[in-house]
Amino acid sequence: MNKKIVFMGTPSFGIPSLKYLHETYGVSLVVTQPDRPVGRKRILTAPPIKEVAQALGIEVFQPLNIRKEYHRIIDLKPDLIVTAAYGQMIPDEVLNCAISLNIHGSILPKYRGGAPVQWAIMNGDDITGVTLMYMASEMDSGDIIDVSKTPILDSDTTTSLLEKLSFMGRDLLMKHIEGIFTGTSPRVKQDHLKATYAYNLKPEDEILDFHKPTKLVLRQLSGLLDDIGGSFFVGNTRIKVYKAEKSDIISNRRPSEVISVHKELIIKTKDGAVRINVLQEQGKKVMTDQAYLNGQKLLKEGDVVNA
Repeated sequence: MNKKIVFMGTPSFGIPSLKYLHETYGVSLVVTQPDRPVGRKRILTAPPIKEVAQALGIEVFQPLNIRKEYHRIIDLKPDLIVTAAYGQMIPDEVLNCAISLNIHGSILPKYRGGAPVQWAIMNGDDITGVTLMYMASEMDSGDIIDVSKTPILDSDTTTSLLEKLSFMGRDLLMKHIEGIFTGTSPRVKQDHLKATYAYNLKPEDEILDFHKPTKLVLRQLSGLLDDIGGSFFVGNTRIKVYKAEKSDIISNRRPSEVISVHKELIIKTKDGAVRINVLQEQGKKVMTDQAYLNGQKLLKEGDVVNA
């Protein structure tokens, strides 16, 4: 089947779908975000989708603002546009020039927006999924073709869950692509009254809230892993957290109080306590709590974090 396909995505979430489309039909153009500075050294880094597209020999287009720079897409006269976490609002001129689909990491209409997987984990949801849908002008509001669901495990992080969902999205695309081209695929309108939103995380969302139950403290951290990590403050000093677990210690201290700095770093939550297993004090290296507590002078029992 000779089709002109444009794929629009930025993180690795879209890679399985891009590979499937290119292997099956051939992708004419990949549209992704511009290269960005990454890390402390601010090294200019290409998006994961760009790296894969270049390896496959696909032309890459990286507009700074898709609302102003979209004519390269329209001039191609594509038959199909598939988006997967592209990262910019796509103008109607693009959406209307071809069959336009979106692979979205939630069970729509719940969690429209840019961080659906993060918020599903952080809110303590038991189930999430991926939705294949037709694109519409309003964010993530288009008609639904199909949904695939999966449980959220206690071991899931944003990184691991996104990887699972990326393959589930590809499988939905494989299941329905012929019907999409022939116009026979399902098309179910969303109940917009049930819509909820999952906007991109803000810096304050990284601060662990120990006033919440233990499960939600750990889920907040899981939603920030593997890359960002959680944080708490001791005075003006930030401590990053990369691993934590439920502690069985019983304490009558208040939430956010430090229970122990002897061999284990334990902080009180609303209904229990968590042990901070792996952390990084501002300006220092990542280490286990045992290694950190051997020489630190910042934390003492009874301190209130995030005060």
